[in-house]
Amino acid sequence: MLEMNDLKIGTIFKYRQAPHTVLKADHVQMGRGSAVLRTKIRNLITGQVFDVTFKAGDRIEGADLDRRGASYLYRDEEGLHFMDSQSYEQFVLPEAVVGDKIKYLCENTDIDVYHFEQKPVTVQIPIKVELTVVETAPGVRGDTAQGSVSKQAKLNSGATVNVPLFVKQGDVIRVNTETGQYIERV
Repeated sequence: MLEMNDLKIGTIFKYRQAPHTVLKADHVQMGRGSAVLRTKIRNLITGQVFDVTFKAGDRIEGADLDRRGASYLYRDEEGLHFMDSQSYEQFVLPEAVVGDKIKYLCENTDIDVYHFEQKPVTVQIPIKVELTVVETAPGVRGDTAQGSVSKQAKLNSGATVNVPLFVKQGDVIRVNTETGQYIERV
């Protein structure tokens, strides 16, 4: 059982007989009353997002999820296609399940898939991924005079990130998927 203080961004728990994840959590101390936790949560099966307020003393049931390795294959009108690393079964998840992290997925990226009652419900991609720069403006000497020490670069996954001026087209860079920031050139 989880308590109110255990709910942090990314925590997965069972609410109304379905797995949910915390998207936003704010602790609020009421004047004379006890503290409450205002959360924004997403149902991992339906993708529905809504607000829930938890009071001190509320018990929250932890979700029993099974984690398995998988590889991202491709994307089409059905959704995102993955292949289980152990059984080699292919399955499809809607784009809403992956959310904003989809822009860091390239073919054959290894990820973790969480299953609830034998059905895949959400994915966790690596915190750091290596991607290739496919398009960026050339760094011109003197660009730093205006204080601009970074430029936009489009990556092979479709994401756009700010990179230092020395990064050029064709370079492989490491990106933090949680913040969307450039880390280093590989």
